[in-house]
Amino acid sequence: MQAFRNAAKPLMALLAVTFFAWLVVDLSGITGTSGLLTKTSVGKINGRSIDARTYQTVVQQNIDARQRTAPGALGLEDVAQVRDEVWEQFVQNSVLAAEYRRRDITVSEDEIVEAMRTSPPPEFEKIPEFQTDSQFDIAKYQRWLTSSVAQQYLPSLEAQYREQIQRSKLLRVVTSDIYLSDAALWEQYRDEHEMVKVGLTAVIARNIIPDSAVALSDAEIRAYYKAHLEDFNRPATAHLSFVALPRLTTAADTAAARARADSVRAEIMGGAPFAEVARRESSDSVSAAGGGDLGEWTRGSMDAAFDSAAFKLRLNTLSPPVLSSFGYHLIEVTSRKGDKAKGRHILLPIEVAGRHRDQLDAQADTLERLGAEKADPAALDTVARALKRPIGKSGPVQEGTKVQLGNLVVPDAGVWAFTAKPGQTGPVVETSIAYYVFRLDSLKPAGVPPLNEIRQVVAAQARAGKKLEQGRNVAKEYQRRIEAGGTLAAAAGSMKLPYKEFGPFSRVNPPLTDPVVVGTAFGLDVGQRSGVLDTKEGIYLLEVLSRTKADSVAFAKELDTYRGRMISLARQDRVRSYLEALRQAAKVVDDRKEVLQQQQAAPVAPEA
Repeated sequence: MQAFRNAAKPLMALLAVTFFAWLVVDLSGITGTSGLLTKTSVGKINGRSIDARTYQTVVQQNIDARQRTAPGALGLEDVAQVRDEVWEQFVQNSVLAAEYRRRDITVSEDEIVEAMRTSPPPEFEKIPEFQTDSQFDIAKYQRWLTSSVAQQYLPSLEAQYREQIQRSKLLRVVTSDIYLSDAALWEQYRDEHEMVKVGLTAVIARNIIPDSAVALSDAEIRAYYKAHLEDFNRPATAHLSFVALPRLTTAADTAAARARADSVRAEIMGGAPFAEVARRESSDSVSAAGGGDLGEWTRGSMDAAFDSAAFKLRLNTLSPPVLSSFGYHLIEVTSRKGDKAKGRHILLPIEVAGRHRDQLDAQADTLERLGAEKADPAALDTVARALKRPIGKSGPVQEGTKVQLGNLVVPDAGVWAFTAKPGQTGPVVETSIAYYVFRLDSLKPAGVPPLNEIRQVVAAQARAGKKLEQGRNVAKEYQRRIEAGGTLAAAAGSMKLPYKEFGPFSRVNPPLTDPVVVGTAFGLDVGQRSGVLDTKEGIYLLEVLSRTKADSVAFAKELDTYRGRMISLARQDRVRSYLEALRQAAKVVDDRKEVLQQQQAAPVAPEA
């Protein structure tokens, strides 16, 4: 029984989310019951309110589950992602529950018991206590089901199996009428196996016509703006200032890491077990859990410095510290054959240490104490003076995107900005190279900006439209030259247009993304040329150079196997389309943002 109690520990994490999915459906009021918690709503799904406390309970449970497997603390972006995933789970649970009721799809207790006994969750099969000779032992699992330990988990398991069985029944009904005739299968087989090679010239107006060749008046810009207002609709946009505190390592930090690596190596050379030291010291958490074991790797798959040292090192000897882009490694290679090697290592990263660490910690404390989470806009200026750091500005940050500073993407700040009020500063954001505190300077609501704010963007699009007209004229001249007897390649060369040959390729795996171009390629015979193909992606002319037809004899031999595979794929496609249609048809009112803003509405008190 103790083994089963040990097995139960990981089951808590496994079943927690399932249990709260059940809570969503049965206790929150979605199913039409009164609900056990308060009626504060975060939205409605098909007219049914979603209780805010229940929603937040599920969110917190999922956050806790994810945090248990995350290498570090979850950031604001991680939390936002969890919130969205939970909301979508609410929506899906609601629409599926409605479908179960509409189609009268039910599950009996006997069905649940049978499924629970004979089809254990895949995750259970990995639990050591349910294995015999490293193989899953269903008898042990079935004994566990009858144990007192299992009783506390059975409601969650039953809810999980009930949902799975109901969904399976529903999807069987949805896909039961799928049938593929021999003619339909041949068409699909032909699309996969028929191959063509084409020569193609692309007339991409924006690439061949310079801006100087397109006159554009102010009146034309205004007219284009008025005629295309929807094209310029923008999400809410934040403008941020920030103070950054660098946390890059120095030569002294590198020296400290080397000294630590030498010390660890001396410990192993003195008799300490490699595996024990690796578990304690290595920052490579994956290999450290296995005593530093890397398994087998191929030359070139590791960092270049690591690889070079590993393939020169004498077998079963401990290397001196090897510096790579990850830090210092102590390497031991146990076998090597050709370009394959097996071995283990200990990774000691180069980190801020010693006096530098103390100094940086003090500065980080100042950054947080003086600058972070303040209502007074001057807090950022204060901390900038205290740390002697400049105040920088980010580019415009649109809702749903991340803050980008040059080539660096900063996490969390983009989420925080749309929960804050102008003038507020956010929490300290930690990255591998710096600590940041951001201030929200201004927040523009979603909508169409005034013309004077986006004039350059409007002008560029208006100019592109005029270029397209000129591009059509270029394509007509190109076609005229071809019809006069020139080849595609020669005519393209004389007009300085790009010409390229593609293929052979099939209809289902083309190197060209434009469906008009692909369809035309397979609709022409060898030697035939298309006319001008004026598509959304560009203007094209092509010629079919060769074609290999699909083999009908091979198709006949493969027909039964092919039919099974295609029906399986068709069912998967039907299921995806069906679930998407249910989601799109759902009447969803998402008030989560407003509720979150209300929760955060209390002003941030300034420091005394």
